[in-house]
Order: sequence, then structure tokens, then C-alpha cells
Amino acid sequence: MKSRQLIKINHMELDLNDLQMENLNEERAFNYAKELKQPVLRDELEDFISLATEEGWSYRTFICRLLSKEMDVHLENRRKQRVRTAGFPELKYLQELQREELPKDAQTALPCLETLEFINEGRNIVFCGNPGTGKTHLSIALGIKACLEGYTVFFTSVSHLLTQIRECRSQKSLRQLELRFQRYDMVICDKFGYVSCDKEGEEMLFNHLSLKAGKKTIIVTTNLAFSRWGEIVKDKVLVAAIVDRLTHKVYLINMNEQSYRMKETQKMLKSNEKQLYLNTLIRGT
Repeated sequence: MKSRQLIKINHMELDLNDLQMENLNEERAFNYAKELKQPVLRDELEDFISLATEEGWSYRTFICRLLSKEMDVHLENRRKQRVRTAGFPELKYLQELQREELPKDAQTALPCLETLEFINEGRNIVFCGNPGTGKTHLSIALGIKACLEGYTVFFTSVSHLLTQIRECRSQKSLRQLELRFQRYDMVICDKFGYVSCDKEGEEMLFNHLSLKAGKKTIIVTTNLAFSRWGEIVKDKVLVAAIVDRLTHKVYLINMNEQSYRMKETQKMLKSNEKQLYLNTLIRGT
């Protein structure tokens, strides 16, 4: 039988063996939490024990509160992970939009679009109009909100998607790409119309868009009206089929308006003209 070794801490007698066991258990708990990837248990266990002691929690309450915090952290990490893996070129948010500067169609449609109900309905969105009017910002912002609310999103430009399809085909991994493409709740194809497709590219693009037609959401941003898509996809039958699939259950948003950058430039020029006029008045007095 082990002899008891007592030490005094803050006028309290503690068994040295018990103290050593407590330290060992603390170290084990930390290592277990680290291995199991439980950040709250790893970093906040002492805080939870102190609060539980202070408020007199039962064991069940203690476990429930601890697991609840772990779940909150886990869900937040999953939201961040969905945003990271979506492939957004930059982070743009709906709250950053100057809504009064958006084209009229976008201002009207945005309250409905930001509910994300179109994802549950499997509806598509086509933002069509001049460069610099907010098409990409809107698509990224809707994509990020979808990620934060639990949907899976894939962002790509049309040219990058075609490159990716070609690479997967040469590596004999095209089927895996197709399966991933099908599983996304939302696919954003940015900048349709900036680069023309060859015959092979046309067919690959059609095949991939067809994987999601009527099932999951596709968002397309383009600077070309549908009547001009024949400039990019030369096969008239194929371009008609692509338009048919995209426009089924579609929100078509007209984004034709003066670009943000042009508006900013004009504001700056007016400001400079005003300053020059004021300087002239000052020198004349």
C-alpha cells in the first residue's frame, strides 16, 4: 500500500499522488482532444470546469454545454471550409454592395435571390450585360452566402472549366470530375463570352452544363446577349441546346448599365473640375 504524501497549497492539504494523477489526466485529456480534433475540449476545458463548479452543473449539463460549444465551432469551421474550397477568386459579400448603384433589374431581383430559395427550386441565374456592372460581385456574394448556409458551391470561369475538363480527360479522371460537378448545389460559370470555344470545347461545355440542367443551380455571367452566343459556340444546334438548358427555370437579370469604374472616374473628374474652379476663385481674390 502506497504511503500518502501530503503537501500544503493555500492552507489546504493535498495528496501528492492525487495531484500527480490530476496533472497526468489533464495532459491525457489535452492529447485526446488534440488527436480527436476537439478544439473546445483542448483549449477551454479549465474554463468549463470552473464555470460548472461555480454554477453547480450536473454531469449531464456539463457534457451538453461542452458538446454544444464543440458543435458551434465545428459548424463554423465547416462554413469556412466550404468558402475556401469553392474557388472564389476574391471574397465579395452582399452587404458590401451599393444597391442603389446596381442596374434596375438587379435591384428588383436581389431581395428574392438573397433568400437562396432558387437553389432549393433548382433554378438558374444568368447575369447578362456590360463589363463592370457587378455581375461577378453578385455571383460571388450569392455563392458565399450559400456556402455559409450549408450549400456546396463551385466557382470557375468558362475558360478554366474547359482547361480542367481537358486535363481530367488526358489523365483519365473525367468521370470523377463529372461526379463532383453533379454534387455541387451551385456552380458559378463566370465570364462566358470572353473566350471562344473550338468544336471539342463546345461539346465538353454542353455535356457539363447538361449534368446539372433542371436539377441543381447554375449561375452564368456573360457580356453577350443570347442572340450573340453563336459568336462563342459556332455550332448552331449546340448553342441552341445550351441556351435551352440554361434558360429553363431561369432568372435572367439584365445588367446593362454604365460600369462602376466609369461612374467612379466621372465622379473623380467632376471633383477635380470643382477643385480647379475653387482654386481659380481663390487665386482671383
